[in-house]
Amino acid sequence: MSDLGKIETQFVTIATPDAPFVFRSGERLDHVEIAYETYGELNADRSNAILLFHAFSGSQHAAGVNPSVSRTPFWTQECVTGWWGLFIGPGKALDTDRYHVICANYVGGCYGSTGPSSLNPSTGKCYGASFPHITVSDIVRSQALLLDRLGIERLLAVVGPSTGGLSAVTFATIHPERVRLVIPIATGVKTTVLNRIILLEQILAIENDPKFRAGEYYETGAPETGLGLARMISHKTFVHLDAIENRASKDVVQAEDRFSWYQAHDHVESYMLHQGKKFTDRFDANTYLRICEAWSRYDPVNEGGAEDPLELFGRSREAGHQYLVFSIDEDYCFYPEEQAALVDYLKRAGVPHLYLTVHSEKGHDSFLLEPELYTPHIQVMLRNASGMAD
Repeated sequence: MSDLGKIETQFVTIATPDAPFVFRSGERLDHVEIAYETYGELNADRSNAILLFHAFSGSQHAAGVNPSVSRTPFWTQECVTGWWGLFIGPGKALDTDRYHVICANYVGGCYGSTGPSSLNPSTGKCYGASFPHITVSDIVRSQALLLDRLGIERLLAVVGPSTGGLSAVTFATIHPERVRLVIPIATGVKTTVLNRIILLEQILAIENDPKFRAGEYYETGAPETGLGLARMISHKTFVHLDAIENRASKDVVQAEDRFSWYQAHDHVESYMLHQGKKFTDRFDANTYLRICEAWSRYDPVNEGGAEDPLELFGRSREAGHQYLVFSIDEDYCFYPEEQAALVDYLKRAGVPHLYLTVHSEKGHDSFLLEPELYTPHIQVMLRNASGMAD
C-alpha cells in the first residue's frame, strides 16, 4: 500500500502549432499533452528529481490513490491504486522524504496523454488510425520536453521496469547530460526474436477482430475480443506459470457477457479469460498496437543515432553515469540473458555498474510485488548518486 493518499494527474502541453512534436517517422502533431503525476517535493536546487517510466500497460499513476482522470474513458477501478505504490513513498525504494518522483503517461497512451483515443482538434473526432506510429525515442523526447516545462535540467536518476527500462536506457543515451543514475529493471537492450513473435501474435489478434475496422472503431465499438486475446497472449509471459496456477480460483467461472468465446473447462482457462476480459475495459486497442510496434522495433543504437553499442554507451561513460541493472531469474518476458547483454555493453564501454539477479517464483511480475528484493540496493545507489550531486 502507498502512504501518499490522494493524488491528481496533471497535464502539460509540449507541442503547439508554432512548435509541433515531430515523431521519428516524420509525422507531426500540432498539439500534444502529456499526463503526469509527481510524488515528494522538488528541492531548492532541483537536484533530487527521479523520472520513472511505466511498463507496457501502466500509466502515470504510480503511487497513491487517484479516483478519476477526466481525459480518459479507460480509468477503471483497477487503475485507482498506483501501480508502484510498494516502491514509492516515505522510506521506500523511491523515498518521497528525499526525492521528487515524476511519472508520465507515454505519448500515444490512453490515460490522458495525447494518443489515438484523444480528440483531433482539426476534426473533432478521435485520431484513431491517423495517430502517428511511435518509437521508444519518441516517448523519451516527449518526456524530456515535459522536464523542460517543469524546469528540471538534470535528473538524479531515471528508472524503468520492463518496457519502461527500454525508455530509461534510451533516455540515458540520448540525453546523457540530463541524468546521473540509470536503473533498468527486468528489461532488455534490443528486442529478441521471441518477443517479436509474441508481439506479432498480439497485433494480429487485434487487427483480425472484425470490430477493429482498421483502427476506426470509436463510434462503433472497440475490438474487445481481439484486445482480450492479445492480453492473454502477453499475460503468460508476465506471470510465472506456477503463479498463474496458484492465483487461479479453483472454481470455473465464465459469465454470460459480451464475449462468445470458447467455454472454459478448468480454473486456469477461467483465470486467463478473466484477465483478458477485464483488460478490455481499461485499455485502448490502438494504443496497444502502437506500444507493441515500438517495442518490436526497438534498437537503442539506431534510435540513439549511434554507430554501434560502444559509441552509444560511451556516452554514459563520458557523462559519469552509474547503472543498477536488475534481472529476475524466472522471468519469461525479458529473459536474464537480455540484461546480461546490456551489462556486456556497459563493461565493454567502461561504464560503472552493479548487476544483480533477483531470485523469485513470481516471474516478471516480481518487480511489482516484491519490494524487499530491490529496495535496499536502490536506496544505496540513490544515496550515492545524491552524494555525487552535492
